[in-house]
Amino acid sequence: MKIWGYGATLGWALLAFVAGQFIALAMLLWFRFSDLNSLLAAPFDGAMVTLFILIANPITIAIIVAAVLLARARPVDYLALRLPPARDLALGLVLLVALIAAGDLLLYLAGYPLVTPFQLQSYTTARTEGWLPALLLAAVIVAPAGEEVMFRGFLFRGWARADRSSWPAIAVISVLWALLHVQYDWTGLLQIFIIGLFLGWMRARSGSILLTVLLHALFNLEGTLETLVQVWFFS
Repeated sequence: MKIWGYGATLGWALLAFVAGQFIALAMLLWFRFSDLNSLLAAPFDGAMVTLFILIANPITIAIIVAAVLLARARPVDYLALRLPPARDLALGLVLLVALIAAGDLLLYLAGYPLVTPFQLQSYTTARTEGWLPALLLAAVIVAPAGEEVMFRGFLFRGWARADRSSWPAIAVISVLWALLHVQYDWTGLLQIFIIGLFLGWMRARSGSILLTVLLHALFNLEGTLETLVQVWFFS
């Protein structure tokens, strides 16, 4: 199948990301906020975060799929939308648990909180406004699907063209993915970068982003459960 070149892959990814972000921003301003200042005054509002995720990610996915179709390729093949081997599924689950446990232990020993202000504020405001189920859907299902299609699907296909280029591609993609999460401090960005390396390796090993979507969703679910415990038992 035809694969977009390095520059074209980046160009399509930027178009998909920017279009999703700006359309979501415009819709939030139209339906929920009167002006940009009022939106920026509540960046961690749970309802806003939920709506942004639910609007932006489907748009991003749609543009990525359009790019794949313009390359006259099947999205299933181009984006690696196939079931992973059972051994890779088992390995991924075990390593994910180990990475989460190690990350939490290091944060605890270094005196950093396990739950970030972004998580706490978005969770508590979503619960107050009645948006908590929608926030959980957005954080655990929609965001992982959109980000994996973009990063471990489209960008990986365009940049990891041979075995020798896989790890450089995985590293660059992981940096870009981490930088996307501007709501976290440096410890959060570092953790996301490391998880990105892990997800990239699992994508290369298994040939499946369905596996990375699952692992990404479980990673987000674990963070959500930590937030729930923090709010209900330690606040």
